[in-house]
Amino acid sequence: MVEIEIDGKKVEVQEGSMVMDAANKLGTYIPHFCYHKKLSIAANCRMCLVEVEKAPKPLPACATPVTNGMIVRTASDKAIKAQKSVMEFLLINHPLDCPICDQGGECQLQDLAVGYGPAASRYEEEKRVVEPKDAGPLISMKEMARCIHCTRCVRFGQEVAGVMEFGMLNRGEHSEITTFVGNSVDSELSGNMIDLCPVGALTSKPFRYSARTWELSRRRSVSPHDGLGSNLIVQVKQNKVMRVLPLENEAVNECWLSDKDRFSYLGLNSEDRLTRPMLKQDGKWIETDWQTALEYVAHGLRNIRHEHGADSIAALAAPHSTLEELSLFQRVVRGLGSDNVDFRLRQSDFALDGKVTPWLGTSIDEFGQMNRVFVIGSFLRKDHPLLAARMRHATKRGTKLSALGATSEDWLMPIANRLVKAPSNWLAALSEIVVAISAEKGIAAPAGFDGIEAGDIAKAIAASLLSGDKKGVFLGNAAAQHPQASQLHAAAQWIAEQTGAAFGYLTDAANAVGGHIANAVPGKGANAVQMFEQPRKAYLVLHAEPEFDTANPQAAVSALKQAEMVVMMTPYKHGLDYADVLLPVSPFSETAGTFVNCEGRAQGFNGTVKPLGETRPAWKVLRVLGNLLDISGFNYETSEEIRAEILGSRKAEEADLSPKLNNKAGIAPQAAKEADPSAIERIADVPIYFTDAIVRRSGALQETSDARAPKAVLSAYIAEQLGIGEGDRVKVTQGQGSAVLTAAVEAGLPVNVVRVSAAHPSTAGLGSMFGTINLEKA
Repeated sequence: MVEIEIDGKKVEVQEGSMVMDAANKLGTYIPHFCYHKKLSIAANCRMCLVEVEKAPKPLPACATPVTNGMIVRTASDKAIKAQKSVMEFLLINHPLDCPICDQGGECQLQDLAVGYGPAASRYEEEKRVVEPKDAGPLISMKEMARCIHCTRCVRFGQEVAGVMEFGMLNRGEHSEITTFVGNSVDSELSGNMIDLCPVGALTSKPFRYSARTWELSRRRSVSPHDGLGSNLIVQVKQNKVMRVLPLENEAVNECWLSDKDRFSYLGLNSEDRLTRPMLKQDGKWIETDWQTALEYVAHGLRNIRHEHGADSIAALAAPHSTLEELSLFQRVVRGLGSDNVDFRLRQSDFALDGKVTPWLGTSIDEFGQMNRVFVIGSFLRKDHPLLAARMRHATKRGTKLSALGATSEDWLMPIANRLVKAPSNWLAALSEIVVAISAEKGIAAPAGFDGIEAGDIAKAIAASLLSGDKKGVFLGNAAAQHPQASQLHAAAQWIAEQTGAAFGYLTDAANAVGGHIANAVPGKGANAVQMFEQPRKAYLVLHAEPEFDTANPQAAVSALKQAEMVVMMTPYKHGLDYADVLLPVSPFSETAGTFVNCEGRAQGFNGTVKPLGETRPAWKVLRVLGNLLDISGFNYETSEEIRAEILGSRKAEEADLSPKLNNKAGIAPQAAKEADPSAIERIADVPIYFTDAIVRRSGALQETSDARAPKAVLSAYIAEQLGIGEGDRVKVTQGQGSAVLTAAVEAGLPVNVVRVSAAHPSTAGLGSMFGTINLEKA
């Protein structure tokens, strides 16, 4: 440790720290623009000049290393004079457009100009003009004359997002920040550049000119999308969500947000919103009141139970429903005598039911500290943008990352060992790693693994996991949705146990862990797949859109169309061709609730705006439905009462859920040998901006490159065999459905694999996310 003195106060800091770090530790503010605690040091704005004793001239606090006994003055005449001179230079070319600037009121330059800027400018020459640019649908670059070249956006792209999409062009007064020729900014973390920009050169395109910062009230919330549970500041004006910003939480999302979390709010105000209950009569939809709608539902469910038995009633919820909603939802169904309830809509193998409550297996913070990591079956970058950012940071520090998947897509970080196999061969690949670990450790392989030989990459992954100290083996979304998910789990668990690694799941939705804790899974009843394979007479659907959110949309829609009664509890007008009742329930912004994130952290939140029209929070609707069905124990006044009953605590943050979480299945790994490719196999990702109903309706996100219609991505071998070239139209057939898509050829795909995304309108008619698929030139 090194001791230095700042403005007469002594402080001890780590050797190699900068003066800025020491000042932050003391709580002494030094004005700055280019410095940011999460980015590398650029020292190009010079606003943080301070006086250091014995130094001939002021030095930048962000780039001056501390030395023992150093004496620093941040507010001496010399320091203040230097800072004021820098500010005068920064303001020379800055346009005087504060009255119309979106950054007005939360602008660092504005704030510091008050303290350090001159009363009048001495500069009388012409100001420089910078051409506006187009960076895509999320970031506005209309006023780049404001830019002060702090390069925060450039460094963020390189260091955190992993892709350099902004750069500095030209020199001197002709310097400007720009995108590469004709390119838009396509990173899934790009919105953070808006937060980082200290001067309003980069602003939010969807929010532009819609409100002033001082008109907005700020409310805390939690993101309803991926398994991270990012903390949000939701900004509201006249009962409408106007903007979403990150709420800093170092243990969860640090100070970042993914674009999905940041811009999905546009879907909350979609024209698609359902604001009054609706019933279908004689094939026509009519609006009605809540009393009539709920009595109709209760009466219909009673009749179906009476005529066909309770087992003919099924209930499906989306995994981004709150803990409270899921708990009451399963209790309504079980109160009717049915055990057919599930929230794991994209899962296809349920052999581990009752054995595991899947979770990350470690904390998010520890995930980013690991030095040996093996990820199985994940589209990591798009499925988990902020976990990928943590892993990217770890690989820079020397973490060795290994991966098993069906594609060789770029994760924008170095991958030490990569196995690319058809999904049907993932178990065979893990079997090779099991054998390699046994050989390396000199122990007997599990029973049945005798004839398996490990390849070079399997041996390299085994050696990697047996070295290092902090290690993790993680199953991604595609592994959890795989038809052999339980066997992949058993093999991965054995690998983790034998190498001393943490073992867990990169969970796919905001409340994928909470669904298990709320008991929204069948005990002896039908699971999500069985409910559609053996069609039921009545379906209750909460927050889900079955043609996009299920493992086999073809089977789902077919079953729903055969049912006597389908009740959709949804914020949106959806399912009009198969539903009988639409009940408008609140999205996350209009209800109170709890999400349990991938690490088992319960996070409570309140509604940020009043429910739109006749919309009601789903827990209230379910409470009334429970009363109408004469089910006991539905007398809650607040969502906190339900939470306290499930978690044992009214405050979500105080609940310790670790005893309820378990990744250990207790089943023996099974060996598999790699089969020769015969049929063409599908691998389906869920595109980042089609994961749930809210995101699918966010106009700005639907204009990004990630939201373009999916292509049929073929291996070079299949393309050659079928005579299909890049850009040709291909007909993809699966089961009774087909889709005509544009072809793309990817060199890294296994020979018999075609990648066709799920959850998109153009592919919703196809069958299972895995399995055989037919291709022909259209």
